[in-house]
Amino acid sequence: MAEIRIGSHRIGPNHPPFVVAELSGNHNGSLQRALDLVAAAKATGVHAIKLQTYTADTITLDIKSGNFVINDPTSLWKGRNLYDLYKEAHTPWEWHQPIFDLCKKLGLTVFSTPFDETAVDFLESLQVPCYKIASLEIVDLPLIRKVAKTGKPLIISTGGSTLLEIEEAVSAARQAGCKELILLKCTSAYPTTPSECNLRTMQDLAKKFNVPVGLSDHTLSLGVPIASIALGGCFIEKHLTLLRANGGVDSAFSLEPHEIKELVEESYKAWQALGKVSYEPLPSEKTSLSHRPSLYFVEDLGAGTVVESHHVRSLRPSGGLPPKDIDKVIGRRVSKDVKKGMPVVWDLL
Repeated sequence: MAEIRIGSHRIGPNHPPFVVAELSGNHNGSLQRALDLVAAAKATGVHAIKLQTYTADTITLDIKSGNFVINDPTSLWKGRNLYDLYKEAHTPWEWHQPIFDLCKKLGLTVFSTPFDETAVDFLESLQVPCYKIASLEIVDLPLIRKVAKTGKPLIISTGGSTLLEIEEAVSAARQAGCKELILLKCTSAYPTTPSECNLRTMQDLAKKFNVPVGLSDHTLSLGVPIASIALGGCFIEKHLTLLRANGGVDSAFSLEPHEIKELVEESYKAWQALGKVSYEPLPSEKTSLSHRPSLYFVEDLGAGTVVESHHVRSLRPSGGLPPKDIDKVIGRRVSKDVKKGMPVVWDLL
């Protein structure tokens, strides 16, 4: 399985999971809050910060009717028109530099999701180390080609996609020169329930496309991203907010800093626990193995006594013959006097 490098981080199944805090619209319109989010993210132990680079005008039109209004009754944003929603949620381009500067100062990798070609040009001026394609933009093959031509690592989220759409996106990226690619399993529902995650798809993505895989997760669960590690996930992206009670366009499916911190710690433990295929006892198991059952005499017997089944039992600890030898012991004579509690060994038979 291939691995990729983002900044100083090597990402792949043989390396600890790369955890990304997505800021998205959780700045709630305040640059200071965005900077506070970065500082909070650093304290959690995440490896990277991700932004979204667009404006309302680059992503949609200022139309307040028809398809430009969200009418889905299950949506967090029901009744809102896209232009106003994106105007509220976007991270102003002039904020990118101070956010990037703080990330650099704190030793955090920072990158972004561009939503049109002008955003790619802008992010190139900031020297981003990699790019992410959002789930809905997986069908924007010209955008994918534009990003791939930068020669930088590319992360593609696959929420709501068919296999054909993923194949077309991967093909477009590779044909345009992308050498380092990660695919993220994602469910584009906000929030997502664990039953909607279908994490086993990750293994199939890795096999079909021979790439590292990860998870862009919109559940409020830690169990889902931890489970992704066991299925080969090496990249986890979660939305971060300072406090869900503060509200905001993404707050309902974002984790608070203490939850992100726990995710970082537990995902690393999950990766450690994968280990390797091993059928050999470990040094740490030495004490436990000393308590394995073995055969012991449970009665005093004089020399020459024929051993019967009620004379011996399989008991903890070890020290005697293994229980599997019981049939070889019954019917033998003891060669000397034995006491109750003595281990059964061949020298006594």
